[in-house]
Amino acid sequence: MDSYNSSTTKPIYRATQIIWYVLYYIEAILVLRFFLKLLASNPQSGFTAFIYAMTGFLVSPFLSAFGVTQVMGSIFEWTTLLAMLVYWILAYAIVKLLLIGKTVSTPEAAAKLNKEDEKINK
Repeated sequence: MDSYNSSTTKPIYRATQIIWYVLYYIEAILVLRFFLKLLASNPQSGFTAFIYAMTGFLVSPFLSAFGVTQVMGSIFEWTTLLAMLVYWILAYAIVKLLLIGKTVSTPEAAAKLNKEDEKINK
């Protein structure tokens, strides 16, 4: 069976699209949070409060990882950058796991295994 026309190809493709879309959304709102804090945005502003509320649970697991760097009201929030990195790594790992389920032909699998063997034996 051709690996490009297998019954698993389209669902895996759609799942990876969804994962990357969710990651881009998370990253976008975390970037907004980072810059709002960095530029000392008024936390009482409706937009700022909305972004902080939307991202609070995303950064909360990382809040105690680093201290906060604050200069004249501006906050360099290291935890937001850490959250962005962790969520990117998580999405990448999930996509890689999904791709394991992709159907491959025997010649394709043999070629990939040979490449891996060459890397290991160098």
